[in-house]
Amino acid sequence: MSSPDSPGTPPHHAGAGRAGFSSSLGVLAATLGSAVGLGNIWKFPSLTGANGGAGFLLVYLLSTLLIGLPLMVAEIAIGRQARANPISALRQLAPRGAPWWLVGLGGMAAAFLILSFYSEVVAWVFAYVAKALAGSLLSADPAQTQASFDALVTDPVQSLLWQWVVLAFIGSILLLGVTKGIEAVTKKLMPLLFLLLLLLCGYSLTLPGAGLALSFLFAPEWHKITPAVVLTAMGLAFFKLSIGMGTMMTYGSYFTPGQNIPATATRVMLADLSVSLLAGMAIFPAVFSFGFAPSAGPSLVFITIPAVFAQIPGGQVLLAAFFILIAIAATGAMLSIMEVPVVILHERWGLARPRATLLTLLILMLLGTGCALSQSLLAHIRPGGRTLFDWADYLSSNLLMPMGGIAIALFVGWAWGEQAFAAQLSNQGQLHNRALARALSLLLRWVTPVLIGLVMLAGLGVFGSA
Repeated sequence: MSSPDSPGTPPHHAGAGRAGFSSSLGVLAATLGSAVGLGNIWKFPSLTGANGGAGFLLVYLLSTLLIGLPLMVAEIAIGRQARANPISALRQLAPRGAPWWLVGLGGMAAAFLILSFYSEVVAWVFAYVAKALAGSLLSADPAQTQASFDALVTDPVQSLLWQWVVLAFIGSILLLGVTKGIEAVTKKLMPLLFLLLLLLCGYSLTLPGAGLALSFLFAPEWHKITPAVVLTAMGLAFFKLSIGMGTMMTYGSYFTPGQNIPATATRVMLADLSVSLLAGMAIFPAVFSFGFAPSAGPSLVFITIPAVFAQIPGGQVLLAAFFILIAIAATGAMLSIMEVPVVILHERWGLARPRATLLTLLILMLLGTGCALSQSLLAHIRPGGRTLFDWADYLSSNLLMPMGGIAIALFVGWAWGEQAFAAQLSNQGQLHNRALARALSLLLRWVTPVLIGLVMLAGLGVFGSA
């Protein structure tokens, strides 16, 4: 494989005029927007419901401290030190001749693969926003809401059309740039996300099933914490914070010089957890009140929730607010993932940012078509028993992202080294956090890579069926 230095157009390197976030608030909003995604409002409640509630939550919290937070800090530190895209950053900081830049290239590949199927899931969300506003989703019969969802995902025209709408929407924001696009949009969307969540929570907690829901979420049943539950919680802690694919490294390169990286990462982690808990508190009271199963899995959002809201006064308004909430969360996550290939094409291959954005969109439209049609026209294409959608999810989630996470942990822990890492975390000695840097460095050397390795092996089916 040739080095990315080889293309004929001279690459653009970091410099004084490089774009970046303009304020600490912008940094926090954009980074939180990257961490908060469909995983908070879709995957977190469904996995919590399927794995016993509060016990799973406790294991998830511990796993976040051992996996998610150290890796987020590491990625941000690399990005801010190098002030460059993931490939250039790792080339710049690596020992001479070491091919660590391949990790950045892997992150770019992971970003394309993730967006090829994630954009289709977000397309379903956008379609449901339109359906909810039109009042065509409300039905107390889960069989009817199931039929409505099946009609959407098996319709090739709707699947492609909504996916392209999503890609065009995200691309239009990225075309505005880092400050006027990513930062400006996330600064508006994140407060709106919390407001909608609080409104939905306030209503759900008045329902008769609220007591059962809160007990389910916050009163652990220790016998339900099995090895499988622990591995699932560890995986969620890794995947839900947008790490292992270069997104936090990219956003780190836009951080202001005086930003306190550990404090920002901790705030993002706590805010991300708050969104997940609020989502659980908004969803589970309604689920318990009307006799649905909290372990309904991914169908919880698209099938169960419409049936639940159909039985609540003002259900159409609440349902529209719910799917708008999910669309907001998905937008922040997609912006950060798509920014990875955009900035690499811009800085490494010398494309103007608008052209880099349009090329990224074109590639995603081509890759995403296979995923969008995997339950309709291309449903018969199932190599190894998986659809194209499933393969994109499987390869990115079980191979590329965990491998990227392990490599980043090892790079910071061993190749870049504790001294350089500590200097970046302390803002070149301005912050007195040497003990924290030491603890994070030890985790990145010895603990985080091992735990991510277990997550990867679990995802590949080494401990059971994949």
